[in-house]
Amino acid sequence: MAAALRIARIIRRVSIAASVLGALIVFALIQPGTVRAAWAKIASIMRIESEVPPVALNDLPAGFVEQIDALPPQQQAEVLMQRSIDHSPAAALLVPRYSKAWLGKVSLSPELTGVLGTALNEDDLRVRAAAIEVYLAANKVPKTPRGATQLSHVIDTNPAGRPWALWMLGALGNRGIEPDKAFAKLVNYLHDSDEQTRYWTVEGLAQLGTDGTVDPLLDAFRNDSSAEVRQRAASSLARTGMLSGRQRLNAVPSLIEMAEDPALDPSAKIWVFQALADITGERLGHDPTEWRDWWFTHRQH
Repeated sequence: MAAALRIARIIRRVSIAASVLGALIVFALIQPGTVRAAWAKIASIMRIESEVPPVALNDLPAGFVEQIDALPPQQQAEVLMQRSIDHSPAAALLVPRYSKAWLGKVSLSPELTGVLGTALNEDDLRVRAAAIEVYLAANKVPKTPRGATQLSHVIDTNPAGRPWALWMLGALGNRGIEPDKAFAKLVNYLHDSDEQTRYWTVEGLAQLGTDGTVDPLLDAFRNDSSAEVRQRAASSLARTGMLSGRQRLNAVPSLIEMAEDPALDPSAKIWVFQALADITGERLGHDPTEWRDWWFTHRQH
């Protein structure tokens, strides 16, 4: 079982990397069974859920915290993030304890950048959250309302810095700093004339990961004029960012409606069916009727 899970994680990481390069991913097929068994398998395959097995700091080896305390900030971040991606979520829980002190003292070295890139694609949202904490500290963004105000100012006044600030504002909101204001700011740029601004707005919404972000992501997926932006929105709904498994499932009815729309671009329909497969763990092909029948059965449980 452990070997199977490791293989599944490797497949997932490869597919996510491929999506960044603009390729479509291939998701694992689960076998049909009872409704309860099917949902259990969905949760097992996705593992991007808020309802994950609990961990505590006492799950760490004896003396580990003391060892971390003795390290300089850069090494603290590197060791904790490396341990986090080595499937020790308890290490990820330590990151917020240190991240405030890391502000301006941690740099995005090649080693740390590589670890963070992996962490942002981990199945466990606690590990992704830890990566966000490090990115905020390394970019000198304080987890305060003042930090949110500074990012909003960059978004409104500095086109060159806007993509960075859009991502950071979503990440900061995910950490509990004025998420409603972050959402309002991001949505304001979702229909900007600049393609890259819209792309990074989608990224910011994905990092924010609140219930309200699902509909704007669906809007971008369905209606944006840029194929790159549409694909990024599809990926954000299906597997990247900070949406939980429950939130992703909330997008399924709208995705089925998109699949049934005869006016939808054929390439976009491919992304719709791939997103449905990613979210549910099912592979039902490109027949919207099969997806609607599946959802009618499973939504009641």
